[in-house]
Amino acid sequence: MNIALPPFPSVALIAGPTASGKSAAAIAVAQAHDGVVVNADASQVYRDLRVLSARPSPADEARVPHRLFGHVDGADTGYSAARWAGEARSTIAAIHAEGRLPVLVGGTGLYLRTLLDGIAPVPDIDPAIRAAVRALPVADAHRLLSAEDPAAAARLAPADTTRVARALEVVRSTGRPLADWQAERVGGIGDTIRLVPVRLLPPRDLLLTRIDARAAAMMDDAMVEVAELIARTDVPADAPVRRAIGVAALADHLAGRLSRDDALSRLRHDTQRYAKRQYTWFRNQPPPEWHIATENDSVLAFIDALLR
Repeated sequence: MNIALPPFPSVALIAGPTASGKSAAAIAVAQAHDGVVVNADASQVYRDLRVLSARPSPADEARVPHRLFGHVDGADTGYSAARWAGEARSTIAAIHAEGRLPVLVGGTGLYLRTLLDGIAPVPDIDPAIRAAVRALPVADAHRLLSAEDPAAAARLAPADTTRVARALEVVRSTGRPLADWQAERVGGIGDTIRLVPVRLLPPRDLLLTRIDARAAAMMDDAMVEVAELIARTDVPADAPVRRAIGVAALADHLAGRLSRDDALSRLRHDTQRYAKRQYTWFRNQPPPEWHIATENDSVLAFIDALLR
């Protein structure tokens, strides 16, 4: 006897670089399909950076439900892709339980890859080993990594402080190279859902024009929130929220180290450079079956065709 199995629940995904129009497209999809927009952007998780991270406005959030936007305080220095993926799994399951469509939207490839494909089950690192490794100059850490995990040392840039330290602490704490752990990914939801993915990649010149205009429009309000952020004594200087695009430029202006025009120019430049990296990643890294759209209207049309 053949038994028809229920179909996997659907998840719409709209991915792409900053200023590509993802948020507007996600809202349109959610309105058309009784959906809930779920954030997949590393900067937009922080409540401190609504303006600078270009989070949906309160008016936009009132149009359809939004989840995982602005729910992390800047003083939380332990937020990670793994933590976001755990929250996203629970959020998506809750949305499905309501009979609604989760609409993932964001430009952080690591977040999406962790959610869909899973994460390497690396055990907790021995705190003493972590402290010793993180205290090393990056040149010394890379030299030691060359002896203890030559493949990782060959793969990583010698000046990549974070990744070199991570690879060295893993091999020292677990006795296995990081690449071995990464081959054993667990917890991904990609094989339990019906993913309807779209990469929104508008023409590059249009993208850069949008970034220029948005930077100018947000400048004054963004300076207010950056001033509030850097005034907080409970947010460490190396907190991830302080490394968000634009924070350093506006902080330098507020401290008198940059003129307003120079700060705006740097904000534009840093955002454009980040968008170019995102564009390249989303053009080349996702599976080829992830549909590519160049404008918002075609995103809704494509998702409509697959979901209806």
